[in-house]
Amino acid sequence: MYLSVQLSCYPLKDDYKQPIWDLITRLEQSGLEVHSGRMSTEIFGDYDEVMKVLSDTMKWSFETYGKSVFVVKIMEGDRRPK
Repeated sequence: MYLSVQLSCYPLKDDYKQPIWDLITRLEQSGLEVHSGRMSTEIFGDYDEVMKVLSDTMKWSFETYGKSVFVVKIMEGDRRPK
């Protein structure tokens, strides 16, 4: 099963940019298809792999930077349109 995910992260701290950049970098290094934008990051891949990467990355973010709010939209479907 293939997933398309839209992820937004809102660190609850004054210096919010570095945690976001580090999160995007970590996602890009996961091997999944990742496209970062101004308001959110899109992630594409196999269900099991995407869910594991999301879980690991959010846990890492909480442990590294503390409180954040994550907004995640997940859609099952065909591969990303070109």
